[in-house]
Amino acid sequence: MDEGRTEREVERVVLYGRRGCHLCDVAREQVARACAAAGATWREVDVDADPELVARYSDLVPVVTVDGRHHAHWRVSEEDLVAALAAR
Repeated sequence: MDEGRTEREVERVVLYGRRGCHLCDVAREQVARACAAAGATWREVDVDADPELVARYSDLVPVVTVDGRHHAHWRVSEEDLVAALAAR
């Protein structure tokens, strides 16, 4: 990790989801595989832990962002995610 940067800043992919969400379970597996293939870091955020995130993403979960930009919601394509990570 670069000095002066937090772990959160280094992660390129964020998966916003919630417990008990089948699509989130599937997306988690796809994100993990795509990030492993691309050598990218990722983290998961529980939208229900933050009222602002509930307001923003509640009906869209799972939501995936790449480098802080919306990449996908509801369904994630591993191939599209790998391509987005390579396009940087």
